[in-house]
Amino acid sequence: MKDFCIIGSGISGATIANILNKKYSLDVYDKARGVGGRSSNKKLNKNESFDHGVQYISPKSIQFKKFIKSLILKKIVKKWPGKHLFLNTDKQEDKKHTKIIGKKGNNAISKYLLKDINCNFNSEVIKIFNKNKVWEIYFSDGSKKLYKSLILTCPFPQLKKLSKKYIKHSFINQKIKMDANITVMMATKKSKLNVSSYFFNDKILGWAGNENSKMRFKSKNDLWTLQSTYSWANKKIDKNRENKKLNTKIMIEQFFKLTGIKKTKVLFSLNHGWKYSSNSKPLRIKSYWNSSLNLGVCADWFVGPRLESGWISAQDLFNKINK
Repeated sequence: MKDFCIIGSGISGATIANILNKKYSLDVYDKARGVGGRSSNKKLNKNESFDHGVQYISPKSIQFKKFIKSLILKKIVKKWPGKHLFLNTDKQEDKKHTKIIGKKGNNAISKYLLKDINCNFNSEVIKIFNKNKVWEIYFSDGSKKLYKSLILTCPFPQLKKLSKKYIKHSFINQKIKMDANITVMMATKKSKLNVSSYFFNDKILGWAGNENSKMRFKSKNDLWTLQSTYSWANKKIDKNRENKKLNTKIMIEQFFKLTGIKKTKVLFSLNHGWKYSSNSKPLRIKSYWNSSLNLGVCADWFVGPRLESGWISAQDLFNKINK
């Protein structure tokens, strides 16, 4: 029986797995097809891709800046240059905050941290049960695994459903509202536009990124990732699957309208809804650890909406485990 079962391969799961793997035996499980969680990278083909989750990293804390600097030296991540424009607002780009992206995709950090760890994908956890200080993990395919310790890194609503009976801390009863986000990936005919990203002051669109500007590939087309505002997505997310065509059309039309880019034929489009994208209101704790049950929780929603928040939460959890 291994020491730890870690649910989730996003930045929190990857970080805590990487640290614990130096001392303990463990496995990582994720219901998705690949690594990264909400920093996933969607392949259009062998070379071209979209960062349809986390757009970029802008480190704030001293510790995280040091970590990112080490990844730049290892060529895991790199700086994202170019014009990052704010439209319909007086706000201007803050040149002090460097935008960092994965060299091959924004799931690069999780991939790097998990490179020597056994990861199991398409593995959805449907139930957990603690019996005689052993965790029984039940999966959607009917299988069951046993572990000494369990760490969950899932969004708050999923965490509450899985583990409320085992978590006695007050945070589990809080009304944590995680915001949704709707992302549209599209390809259009090549233009001479020299813009890396747009930030919008709009009710529908929040941001648009030019994937070509990240210098990961050469494409005969322009590839754009469009992301909605939280407020618009919160209203649309529950019916996004059945209204994908309409929501995609609205976001694309708004993109051309706001940027003033000449509308051309959309060669490809794909809609992805993130029901539990982020939590903008930090909790009073950064992570949770129950030493009597060997149950831990770390996730970005403890700390804030940024990818860095997930890394901070995982570091905090390790400190609690290591006491």
